[in-house]
Amino acid sequence: MERPASLKENKMAEPQKLQPNANEYRVNDPAEFSRNMVKVAAQSQRLVTDFMKGQMKNGNGASGGSRDPLNLGQTFVDFLGHAMRNPGHFVEANFKLWQDYLNLWHHTARRMMGEDVPPVIEPSAGDKRFKDKDWSENQIFDFIKQSYLLSARWLQQSMGEVNGLDPKTRKKVDFYTKQFADALSPTNFVFTNPEVLRETFKSNGENLVKGLNNMLKDLERGKGQLAIRQTDMDFFEVGRNLALTPAKVVYQNDLMQLIQYSPTTDEQYERPLVIFPPWINKYYILDLGEKNSFVKWATAKGYTVFVVSWVNPNEKLAQKTFEDYMREGIFDALDAIEAATGSRDVNAIGYCIGGTLLSATLAYMAAKGDNRIKSATFFAAQADFSEAGDLQVFIDDEQLRSMEETMKAQGGYLDGAKMATTFNMLRSNDLIWSFVVNNYLMGRDPMRFDLLYWNADSTRMPIAVHMFYLRECYRQNNLAKGKMVLAGEKLDLSKVKIPIYLQSSKEDHIAPYRSVYKSTKLFKGPVTFMMAGSGHIAGVINHPDANKYQHWTNDKLPEKVEDWIAGATETPGSWWGHWDKWLSKQSGKKVAARVPGDGELQVIEDAPGAYAKMK
Repeated sequence: MERPASLKENKMAEPQKLQPNANEYRVNDPAEFSRNMVKVAAQSQRLVTDFMKGQMKNGNGASGGSRDPLNLGQTFVDFLGHAMRNPGHFVEANFKLWQDYLNLWHHTARRMMGEDVPPVIEPSAGDKRFKDKDWSENQIFDFIKQSYLLSARWLQQSMGEVNGLDPKTRKKVDFYTKQFADALSPTNFVFTNPEVLRETFKSNGENLVKGLNNMLKDLERGKGQLAIRQTDMDFFEVGRNLALTPAKVVYQNDLMQLIQYSPTTDEQYERPLVIFPPWINKYYILDLGEKNSFVKWATAKGYTVFVVSWVNPNEKLAQKTFEDYMREGIFDALDAIEAATGSRDVNAIGYCIGGTLLSATLAYMAAKGDNRIKSATFFAAQADFSEAGDLQVFIDDEQLRSMEETMKAQGGYLDGAKMATTFNMLRSNDLIWSFVVNNYLMGRDPMRFDLLYWNADSTRMPIAVHMFYLRECYRQNNLAKGKMVLAGEKLDLSKVKIPIYLQSSKEDHIAPYRSVYKSTKLFKGPVTFMMAGSGHIAGVINHPDANKYQHWTNDKLPEKVEDWIAGATETPGSWWGHWDKWLSKQSGKKVAARVPGDGELQVIEDAPGAYAKMK
């Protein structure tokens, strides 16, 4: 019997298939797949055995420290105490999650019936985990994705909005809740990641065999700890395809080598430029390659460039102090530069912790009447640590005590791998989980990337200087308060009256622009504040030829950084040109170019030098 016309006109759209391209999710060769699964089982057993051996070795060896080094137990005891006082908060949060899931089920049902409906929830801007097409096109994976995003939002909101927590505990709860949510992402598991699942079927499981082999190698390389490779560590070599700008080591002591760059202009500014990079990583972030080398660019602009290359310290240097880094790092460099060029005056740059050391040194020099540094530039450097970003979650009295015990047990230093892990946790999706998926689930080798090689080429931290820095700056904020004492002098940053240039980056998670801006109120000379696009590294190392990002400038320095931003001018591209115009005014007249070794100092060796190559 023919249907009425009204039904013909209102017939429903054809239901969509649950799995577009379903053939991609079928095993090509069942026999080969079975053989590979046997290999996976054997490798998994070996992986567990090797991991347990490593844990037992570390537990009985020199690891030291607390069984709760992150002090998470007390943090979540405090959290639960406040949460139990207001159970209605969780009832309300759970009801909201239930409503969200009803909306998701309704959304999914409508999609299955052929409707084009907007998603209930979408990944945040910059979330790269769900870029594969099937996260949107395949209804099953779209449901998994949205279900996860709703659950992650519920978890973070319900945990983060408990009343009564002090700001530091709340920040710590927020941070570790996000770590937990990130770890449970469906992208991190074989059967809930469409890209991994397709590769598993396509290769008959060969990707999992290769991935477990990669994991075993990383476990062996980390001596029982999983040292995830972020790049091809065998491809790069400092001095062969990194840090190639022509230069010479002209001075060295126990803590540093001083590198002088060969001129590329006939004349140079009279006042030399010396850079104090962080000793947490190596200096060659400033000279990765020809196309993004800051020191090559600065040399071409006519500056006589010196860079301190810090040693990678061992137990023999465990008791080197913050004062030692000032005297043997900054003061010895100033003396050496005068011997090399005849110039007593310099302009200085301090990057990250190198900038904090430079700030403290400037206050000390002001107290002593030492005026050799005529201007100072700070790259992503903090002097006031009251809003110092996510690193604060790793710093409380219990964590510092545990860290100190660990460092003592290891010979008086913090292993560089532990520092690298800490920084990677700040961007776990990009710097941990993306490599878990690529290396272990997809079975691929990581890409060749100079920046990630530098990131992995971490250094050890001597116990004396590291604990002083964490306690005096992060824990007590004594430099900003005028309570830090170096070499018997109480440091007062308000006595520093030289021109200051403060570089910050909009997305910096280590030295947030809000924190850097606080320095505008600490120094009492002329201060210029600038905010670049991107983060802690890419915001600083942004060659003008790359035509990337943007920067903001504002000659006024209102009390609040929000007001500074509101009045700032945005300019496309690198900020280096803006800084060059500022620095050239601080650099004096032009003189004949200085060649390393022509002054009183003899060339010790070619750059990058032995200290930069030290593992």
